[in-house]
Amino acid sequence: MDDTLLIALLAFLGAAAAGLLGALALRRLRHRSLVVSLAVVATVAVTAMLAGTLTVAWAMFLSPHDLSVVTTVVAMAAVVSLATALLLGRWVAAGSRDLAAAARSFGDGGTFAAPEGQVAAELATLTRELAATSAKLENSRERERALEASRRELVAWISHDLRTPLTGLRAMSEALEDGMAADSGRYLRQIRTEVERMNDMVGDLFELSRIHAGSLTLTPARISVYDLVGDALAGAHPLAREHGVRLVGDRIDAVPVEVDSKEMSRVLGNLLINAIRRTPADGTVAVAAQRSPSGVVLSVTDGCGGIPEEDLGRVFDTGWRGSHARTPPAGAGLGLAIVRGIVEAHAGRADVRNVTGGCCFEVTLPAASG
Repeated sequence: MDDTLLIALLAFLGAAAAGLLGALALRRLRHRSLVVSLAVVATVAVTAMLAGTLTVAWAMFLSPHDLSVVTTVVAMAAVVSLATALLLGRWVAAGSRDLAAAARSFGDGGTFAAPEGQVAAELATLTRELAATSAKLENSRERERALEASRRELVAWISHDLRTPLTGLRAMSEALEDGMAADSGRYLRQIRTEVERMNDMVGDLFELSRIHAGSLTLTPARISVYDLVGDALAGAHPLAREHGVRLVGDRIDAVPVEVDSKEMSRVLGNLLINAIRRTPADGTVAVAAQRSPSGVVLSVTDGCGGIPEEDLGRVFDTGWRGSHARTPPAGAGLGLAIVRGIVEAHAGRADVRNVTGGCCFEVTLPAASG
């Protein structure tokens, strides 16, 4: 038993010395290629075995012939181990280089294409993560391109919508100044109407800028959906009478929500104004509110005839106005973008879908607790 312990101790000391030298070598070479690290590991493994074997052999006073045989066997094992380590290192390094090249391609604006051939499990996992990241990045680029397109479209439409009334205001003001206006009262009323319309447009731009900047401050309070919808319907009745549109709100549950009543009134007002202006005379705009598993759903259904399927995903984009002419009362295409921004600020969701004869806008809000 004592001989066994002595042999174990001598073998451990020899192997430990080799392992310590290998650890120092790995530390010095940690920034080098993986091939070098694997070669060091293989060398350390064989050297540790050789050092332990030789230490024990010397302690046992083996004959020179026996010692040379042991040394030769270990040396051959070292050669095979080192060759295997170098082969593995080159394979892993090649896979790493291919993966780096593929990652560089989608980092420069392209899409990630996984390198061909089999790679180590860790590199395969990294490949899948890079592919998923590439897909997310491509979606982000698509959203950015769509947002940039909508911004350019918005600038063009805003410029048009502001230039038209400004041209009219200049002509009317010059006519009043020169005394050429036959009916000055009518001119003044028209000027006031145009100023109010431009003021609403500027107000919408300011509200949208607050939403995009994340500076929209909400003051939530518990309120019944019945009261919220009732106030919105009362405010929209004059416009509905002017357009000959019937407002219907007989499917409204008195469920509580915790919202900023001012901002949510703006949401409902924008939806109702949009629905009334798109619904032909003698048409109907229906408002409903009910509890659902996902929260409280407020819906506004109009008779616009429906939205083309390819445009359903753009309805809430900034500046979207469909195929209608860029003239009043089409607006600047900000109302629905403001709706989505305010609803999402309330941790809700805004959706639209086509129904028979028109479309239905739905706003889902979290139900009030308690």
